[in-house]
Amino acid sequence: MKKLFEEAKQRLPGGVNSPVRAFKAVSGTPVFIKKASGAYLYDSEGKKYIDYVGSWGPMILGHAHPKIIKAISETAKCGLSFGAPTEIETKMANKICDLMPSIKKIRMVNSGTEAAMSAIRLARGYTKRDTIVKFEGCYHGHADSLLVKAGSGALTLGIPTSPGVPKDFAKHTVTLTYNDIAQLEETFKNIGNKIAAVIIEPMAGNMSLVPGGKKFLKVLKNLCDKNDSILIFDEVMTGFRVALGGAQSIFDITPDLTILGKIIGGGMPVGAFGGKEDIMNYIAPDGPVYQAGTLSGNPVAMCAGLETLNLISTDNFFESLEFKTKKLVEGIVEKANKIGVPLTTNHAGGMFGLFFTTEKNIDSFEKVMGCNKTHYNIFFHCMLEKGIYLAPSSFEAGFISASHSQLDIESTIAAAKDAFKKIKNGS
Repeated sequence: MKKLFEEAKQRLPGGVNSPVRAFKAVSGTPVFIKKASGAYLYDSEGKKYIDYVGSWGPMILGHAHPKIIKAISETAKCGLSFGAPTEIETKMANKICDLMPSIKKIRMVNSGTEAAMSAIRLARGYTKRDTIVKFEGCYHGHADSLLVKAGSGALTLGIPTSPGVPKDFAKHTVTLTYNDIAQLEETFKNIGNKIAAVIIEPMAGNMSLVPGGKKFLKVLKNLCDKNDSILIFDEVMTGFRVALGGAQSIFDITPDLTILGKIIGGGMPVGAFGGKEDIMNYIAPDGPVYQAGTLSGNPVAMCAGLETLNLISTDNFFESLEFKTKKLVEGIVEKANKIGVPLTTNHAGGMFGLFFTTEKNIDSFEKVMGCNKTHYNIFFHCMLEKGIYLAPSSFEAGFISASHSQLDIESTIAAAKDAFKKIKNGS
């Protein structure tokens, strides 16, 4: 594994094509994966792991599902890309709109970052305003306007979180505290008529898993409506993962625009944004806001995503997924409690978060930052040694698939017990 990593570092920055894969948050050498099937990964040395990353969310049915592989194979035989309209794009659009009624029209793109960037541009063009509101701890890809942290006060405009992001871009972004109603109301009171859009993960998945409060999200929706600001739900992670209709169906909130990704590609690169018809009609070629993509609506990605959505649209699919997730996190918490290691969890649908803290209600970025990262790192490496593959960062959510068995869950809970013993012993 070390040899592979050293070779990769000669040509790839950090040896990876996405930073979290480098294991810097947990230390050590990344695991190089050779193949995957169902709930399992197999590394380059043949070791088997129970996988709770699931390619960061898309693999809700498990890896290499035979029906999805068959659909991809049959589609690929006809060609990989045409740069022209295909019938399957419309079928995919119809399926998404049927499952997520807030979406009347949709534009397919190639990543969640591209979808978020395009939705922001559309919102600004439609409202003829510049200011964007986002929330601390929510991640919407690496577009310049969204790589922004909070200023020195609640109403201060943002500052870049990465070199290469111009200050002139960041100054149009206001970053607020997740789940803070008072701060939200104060912001709209002061600059509501300047806000083009508010973008939010209704359940944040990049500070592990932190759900938005229902009251908080309702207030946000009402303030956006009152001030003619566009409410954008980023459901790249939660869309078709926490419920068939996404997080918006759980909270019974209709956003103006929704960003999707991951599951709608069935493991292939994909993204999408869609919503109200009058807003979506403002994008090219019907409207003046420009957006384009050579591989957008790629037929291979569309067929994989459509097959995935068809397979998860069955009775009791999400009830079963939720049952597995609940059984896993409750079993892990029980072992932690018996050994005396402080642990709090959040879960929804097929997502979960683990927080090493005595805090019982994890609902903000500040509380996540207060968790014990050393304990998570010990936990991660102990689990990895025992063949359990978790996110190599305490800030990433975990994912369960339909392929995870009762035995997989029991094995994971048993491994967690040993990991907690190591934490308790300070090793």
